[in-house]
Amino acid sequence: MSKFLVEDIRNFSIIAHVDHGKSTLADRLLELTGTIDKTKNNKQVLDKLQVERERGITVKAQTASLFYSFQGKQYLLNLIDTPGHVDFSYEVSRSLSACQGVLLVVDANEGIQAQTVANFFLAFEAQLTVIPVINKIDLKNADPEMVEKQIEKVFDIPSDECIKISAKLGTNVESVLQAVIERIPPPKVHRKNPLRALVFDSTFDQYRGVIANVALFDGAVSKGDKIVSAHNQKTYEVNEVGVLNPNEKSTHKLYAGQVGYLIAGMKDVTEAQIGDTLYLHNHPVEPLPGFKSAKPMVFAGMYPVDQSEYNNLKSAIEKLTLNDSSVTVHRDSSLALGAGWRLGFLGLLHMEVFNQRLEQEYNAAVILTTPTVPYKAVLSSAKLIKEYRQKEITIINPAQFPDKPKVTEYLEPIVLGTIITPDEYTGKIMMLCQARRAVQQNMMFIDQSRVMLKYLFPLNEIVVDFYDSLKSLSSGYASFDYEDAGYQTAELVKMDILLNGNIVEELVTIVHKDKAHTVGKTICERLKDTLPRQLFEIAIQAAIGSKIVARETVKPYRKNVLAKCYGGDITRKMKLLKRQAEGKKRMRKIGNIEVPKDAFIKVLKTQTNK
Repeated sequence: MSKFLVEDIRNFSIIAHVDHGKSTLADRLLELTGTIDKTKNNKQVLDKLQVERERGITVKAQTASLFYSFQGKQYLLNLIDTPGHVDFSYEVSRSLSACQGVLLVVDANEGIQAQTVANFFLAFEAQLTVIPVINKIDLKNADPEMVEKQIEKVFDIPSDECIKISAKLGTNVESVLQAVIERIPPPKVHRKNPLRALVFDSTFDQYRGVIANVALFDGAVSKGDKIVSAHNQKTYEVNEVGVLNPNEKSTHKLYAGQVGYLIAGMKDVTEAQIGDTLYLHNHPVEPLPGFKSAKPMVFAGMYPVDQSEYNNLKSAIEKLTLNDSSVTVHRDSSLALGAGWRLGFLGLLHMEVFNQRLEQEYNAAVILTTPTVPYKAVLSSAKLIKEYRQKEITIINPAQFPDKPKVTEYLEPIVLGTIITPDEYTGKIMMLCQARRAVQQNMMFIDQSRVMLKYLFPLNEIVVDFYDSLKSLSSGYASFDYEDAGYQTAELVKMDILLNGNIVEELVTIVHKDKAHTVGKTICERLKDTLPRQLFEIAIQAAIGSKIVARETVKPYRKNVLAKCYGGDITRKMKLLKRQAEGKKRMRKIGNIEVPKDAFIKVLKTQTNK
């Protein structure tokens, strides 16, 4: 590794909207540089997780070091392939910290999409060189000239800087490598200074412990060095260093400007913090700025199916959160489901992928409760402020929502959403946004037939099913991206669900006052379909405080006690019916109604639909 001077190193990422061909372009770059053999089986080589192959999306950023000869000179190119979905934008922002430039891939058929815009501004804010790449020019309906004009209008990048390629066929991909060498600057580092390495990603191996992905900003590190973590001040001995090619390839030493991996006997998952700075034992340095922590947008309760599996699930969650540092974990417990956790995710897809990885990688079966968003409440009395030690509290569990007399106002999270759509669907999409309490901020034509809309949305209104509704209204053509925009005052109420007068804690939900009736009615109807019938009547009610806003009834199984009466006095029939009613009343008092554990998500998932 010592023969690669700083000026011969290029660190870059590939960023794009979902399904615009990032991973396919990465495959071609790996083939062109001889990193992998050219075969027909090379499809999404860097997507190593089972969930990525099943869903056809990139979930985790992956690094690969490429060795490439250009004009008689050997270059070291460090490539990071990133996810494209809005839920994994934290992976993208972390990856950009180890780069000096990016390839912004745009589909020649679909043009600029919402996530393309979001990723461009991430790179722009990080002051990275942006190389626009127009992919899929081999498609029948491809219009690269139209996409060039879009890039020039939206991003202010001259159209002559765009590179037109087909990653699938390998057309003109070589010019991408040349552009990387010519346009992206080498890293600004100092090899003579003491070691300063940034941990930008990490994985857990049960035999070797924590494997940290590092970008070296100063100095060098080799096997046998004693290093210190700036985060926890612990000292470790380096057991192995190397590069990812794309699989691990150990080397004797890594130098400043290079990106690789490091194993130093970290056994505990909490020891390798993302954004941590590593330095040599005898040479303390100023820590690198690291990353701003991820802000969870969606919270859900997670419980083991069987409480005897609690410790195994705890270990699995700890190891998986090391791989995915954007998940936040809080201890929680429930009367019906026992001990568990309340986890914070960046979005609904992020939650589904995390759950799927738990099942596939750690064989853990879990119960997930309905997703909720973090609300805030401004407390009114000095006694409560003293109790909570702050005036403004954050509520991530609906069961802990304070009553109206205790607060001066409630606050709900809002996001700035960007929708890019063909103009013929604009009217329908505007109506959908208004139904979700959105406020329009901006509207701009990015070309003759495509519109970019910006709306302020309450996060609660979009988190569950907005994306699905948007896709079905626009025949799949509209794209959506959002970013955090703080909090706003809202009229929120806590809705309890009662079964024969008893509150079911797991079904407590927070809703806007205007939507309380429709949401309550939907939940009651879904519970009616889910609960098994009993020998007595079950009343399902949605209540706000003492006021019932919706009700459904599960009819009892009824024995025909009059079957043996073929005539005679009417009083005989009345006695039998009265006795039956008294029996059912006693049964209702002792009858135990339980919501099936798998029903929580099913009942509540569409509470914001109506």
